[in-house]
Amino acid sequence: MSRLATAARDDVPEASKAILAAVHKQLGIVPNMFRLIAASPAALQGYTANSGTLSKTFDIKTRERIALAVAQVNGCDYCLSAHSYLGLNLAKITPEEVALNRKGESGDAKADAAVRFATKVVRERGHVSDGDIKAVRNAGFTDGQIVEIIAVTAENIFTNLLNVVAQTDIDFPVVRAAEAA
Repeated sequence: MSRLATAARDDVPEASKAILAAVHKQLGIVPNMFRLIAASPAALQGYTANSGTLSKTFDIKTRERIALAVAQVNGCDYCLSAHSYLGLNLAKITPEEVALNRKGESGDAKADAAVRFATKVVRERGHVSDGDIKAVRNAGFTDGQIVEIIAVTAENIFTNLLNVVAQTDIDFPVVRAAEAA
C-alpha cells in the first residue's frame, strides 16, 4: 500500500488533469506514478516537461537502458518494473539486454559506455574520475551528450526516490531489485 496518496485521475488537482489526459493519450493508461506526482501540479509539470525534452536526446533504447541501470542501483522496484516492461515492449530490448542493463552494462558498445557512466554517476554521487569521462568520450559521446546522460540519470533518480519513499503500488509486471538480474 502506497504511503503517499495516489489519487484517481478525476480526483487530482485541476492543474494536473490536462497533463494526465496527455499521459493517457500517449500510453493508453495513467500509471500510478503519474497519479502520485499529480498531487503537486508543479512537480508533474516539471517532470513531464523535463521528460518530454529529454526524450528528444537519445533513442528510446538508450534511455530505457539508463533507466534500468539507475533503478537497479537505487533499489526502486516500481521503476525497475515499469522500465523492464517499457524496455521489453516499447523499446524492444531483449530480456538478455535488460539483464545486462540491470548490471550496469549493455551488449551494444556505445550504449554500454552510457549505461556504465550513468551507473557510476549514481553510485559515486557524481564523483566520477577523469577515466570515466574519457571512457564515455571514447565511445563517441560529445560533452553535450555526457550532460544529457547525466540529465536522464537525474530524471530517473527523482522517480526512483519518489517511488521508494511513497512505496508506490506497482501497476506493471513486478520486478524486484533484490532478485538477480
